[in-house]
Order: sequence, then C-alpha cells, then structure tokens
Amino acid sequence: MSSNIFGAEATEERNESARLSSFVGALALGDLVKSTLGPKGMNKILQSASTGEVNVTNDGATILKSIQLDNAAAKILVNISKVQDDEVGDGTTSVCVLASELLREAEQLVMARIHPQTIVEGYRIASTTALQALEKAAIDNGSDSEKFRKDLMNIARTTLSSKVLAQDKDYFANLAVDAVLRLKGSTDLEHIQIIKKVGGKLTDSYLDEGFILDKTIAVNCPKRLEKAKILIANTSMDTDKIKIFGARVKVDGTGKLAELERAEREKMKAKVAAIASHGINCFVNRQLIYNYPESLLAEHGIMSIEHADFEGVERLSLVTGGEIASTFDRPDLVKLGKCDLIEEIMIGEDRLIKFSGVAAGEACTVVIRGSTTQMVDEAERSLHDALSVLSQTVKETRTVLGGGCSEMLMACAVDETARKVEGKKAIAVEAFSRALRQIPTILADNAGYDSSDLVTKLRAAHYDGQSDAGLDMFEGKIGSMRELGVTESYKLKRQVVISASEAAEMILRVDTILRAAPRRREGA
Repeated sequence: MSSNIFGAEATEERNESARLSSFVGALALGDLVKSTLGPKGMNKILQSASTGEVNVTNDGATILKSIQLDNAAAKILVNISKVQDDEVGDGTTSVCVLASELLREAEQLVMARIHPQTIVEGYRIASTTALQALEKAAIDNGSDSEKFRKDLMNIARTTLSSKVLAQDKDYFANLAVDAVLRLKGSTDLEHIQIIKKVGGKLTDSYLDEGFILDKTIAVNCPKRLEKAKILIANTSMDTDKIKIFGARVKVDGTGKLAELERAEREKMKAKVAAIASHGINCFVNRQLIYNYPESLLAEHGIMSIEHADFEGVERLSLVTGGEIASTFDRPDLVKLGKCDLIEEIMIGEDRLIKFSGVAAGEACTVVIRGSTTQMVDEAERSLHDALSVLSQTVKETRTVLGGGCSEMLMACAVDETARKVEGKKAIAVEAFSRALRQIPTILADNAGYDSSDLVTKLRAAHYDGQSDAGLDMFEGKIGSMRELGVTESYKLKRQVVISASEAAEMILRVDTILRAAPRRREGA
C-alpha cells in the first residue's frame, strides 16, 4: 500500500499514465494545427471569451498562443512554435506537427515495450542523419545577386502560398523582397514599418520608401516641408496646469490669477525659445501640444506634430537618426533627425504624415489594405512571416526545396542509416523517418488528394534518384520542385527538425507529472 506523502490537492501521475497524458496532449495539439499546413491549409477562427474579439488565421504560432492549455506536454509544443516564430518567423505549424508525429510514432513503440531511452537514442541518430542529408541538399546562390533574388522571390512565394495572400502571392512576394533587400543584410525588421488601413483590396497595398506616421500636422503649419531638421521630444507642452503637484493655490483677486497665468505663459515661451534655438524646422512630440505653444512654434516657423505615441517616436528616432530629447538646455548635445521631405498624404480617408529620404536609407513602410480588420491583420501576419524568413535568408543564404521534397529526402537518408543500426534503436530510427514522411502526407490530405498514393510515388521517385521531386499541390501529382520554384530557407527547415526532435525527446523522457496545489489565500 502506497502512503500519500503529498499535501492536500497535490497530485502525481506516474509511468504509463504520465506518459499517456503527455502523448495525448501533444497529439491533440498536432491534430489541431495540422489542417492549416501547406498551400491548401484551412483557417481557424479564434474567438476571445472575454472580449468576443474574432481572429481568422492559419498562422501556427498565433493559433497556439491563443489557446488556454492545461496539458504540460501541449505547452512544450506551444513553446517550440514560439521559438520557431522568434528565431525564423515561419514554419511554426511544421515544427508542431513534426514533433507530434514523432510522439505518435514513439507511442506505438512504447506500447511495443521498447524503453523510452532506447527510442531517444534512435531519434538522436536519425535527426543527425536527417540534418546531414538536408545540409548536403542545400544550395547556396548568395554570391550571384540575380540568382539570389530569384531564390528570395521563390522563398517568399512559397511562404505566402500557404497564407491568406496566396491569390496575390507574386505581388506580395515582390513587395517583401524589395523591403528586405533595402535592409542591406540587416535582420532588424524595426526598419520596416507596417501600417494597416481597412479599405480597398489587398492589391492596393504598397511599399513606400521612408517612414509614415499615423498622425496629422498641426494647424497653420505648412503641409509640406523640404530639408527637414527634426527634433524628437517627449515633454509636456501644456500651459494650463500649475506645475506644483498636489498644491492648492488661493488667490485674493482675479488680478493675481492673471499673474499666475502670465508666469505660466512666460515659462512656456522660454521653453519654445529653447526648442527653437536648436535650429530646427520640425518638432515631433510624444505628448500633446496645446494651442498656445503650437502657435508659438508656428511663429518660429516650426512645423509641430503632436501625440506621436511611444512606438512612433521610437521608430522615428531610429529612422531619422535623431535622439529623443526631454530637456532643451544644451542644443549642442542633442542629435537632430534629418529627412529630405515631410508631407501629408492620404490613405483611404485618413491623413498621414510621410517622411521621405530619411537618414536610415534602408527604412521603408508597407501599407496594407484589405476589406475587413481580420483580413488586414491576417495579411500583416503573413507578410511578417515572409519578411522574417527573407531577412534570415539574406544572412544564411542557403536554400532547400519545399513541397515535401526535403522531408522525403531526409526520410530516405534516415532509412538508409536504419539498416546499419543494430538493436532495438533501429526500430526508433525507422519511426523517425515515418514521422518525416507524415509532412508530405498531411500536405496532400489537406488538399484532398489521395495521400497514400502520392507519398509512395514520391518515395519511389526519390529512391530513383530524382532528388528534387516533391508534391505539385495544384496538379495533384509529383513534380520537380526546382522547376516549380518551390524553395524554402535552409535555416528554417533545419530549425524545424532540431526543435521538433528536441521537444519530442524531452516529452518522451517524462515518467512522472507532479501538480502542485495552488497556494491558498489567507482566511480562505
């Protein structure tokens, strides 16, 4: 008889039941997102219980982030998809599906009385082999700019083909490649600003050089300013508050009140004079600017822009090369921002301010249009994935083929290795290759094709030496991925295999789940 050593409400699950609940959680999550995989993937509607807000998406990371989970293993899969999102930006669904397929295979092996540590060893051998095969198949066109641009276009098209932008993927692929090439090798996507405006259709979206601020220019200021010198500030520009906090002022006549007001105005006048002494012609403030200082700035011939929220001033300082100032006593120490032209533009019915010819030449803004808020949000998520993958590819220029080709290539290599492995580990190595083959199977299933027929043909083609064979998702047959231009980033694929096998290993090693009871509040 086992004595319970745990405090009230703490629970423990052991061996079989712990492993089972880990597998069940991970498989359920894999099944949830696998229908969103690939060019024919489906969307999910996420509805928030508290706000009732509706999101329509097929972005793995977004779906997984939004679900409240109780299962520990499922949470681990959510974390690997988040890491994939941060690291590469795309492939979030693939990594989750591959991890859950590895666990599905492992579950069968555990049932067949093979020890989890043996399975882990087999998986290690298999993932090493798979990664070597992937590296061997990778192609690097980094030195040839024309071919490389073609690669980037193909990667962008492949990434976007599984997203909402699939209909206009050529248009958006071009837009994303242009934006990333402007970064000149930097992976800092802060320079690419995305503005969403509902209205118009998706192809009304465009890429604009420079920076667009979603604000308006103050009254009686010119609506166009060339050779701008910009002071970016975070300071209060309101005159109708006496700046002694928590103080109450009693006056014995209206004359005294007028004196107080005059003092305030003088103070503000001095502040504006200090700002003007920087020799600027544009003043951007994070906080509000009241009418009086606004008119003073206008007298000095300075265009003022108020209430550019935190993100606005941060980005603006990054892009124009200026610093955010909050005191104005030492004009010689403040770094001003520069740009060639500031003008007001219209997008739909909204007025915005555009900064052209900014100091950071790589900066640009993508304006996304679309019919509904959900559409515009999803377009932004899709574009973010494409931009992230492209910016990573500019750094790590190797590419591999998509459409289930790389997975099948790795699976064949793993099968070869399995023949040389002795002992029960060999069974686990074979299981790894079956899990890899599940990716093209799911791609075919999502499109409504006969997956068992297609995937066996694909395997035969690879054994026959057609190393670029993959699934042609629009014809429903096997095709050459190189001719079709279905290209993916090597770094992305590599990260998917590494993360998925590590996560599967980690969950496999679980033999006990301990749940601690929540701490009680005092007096409860």
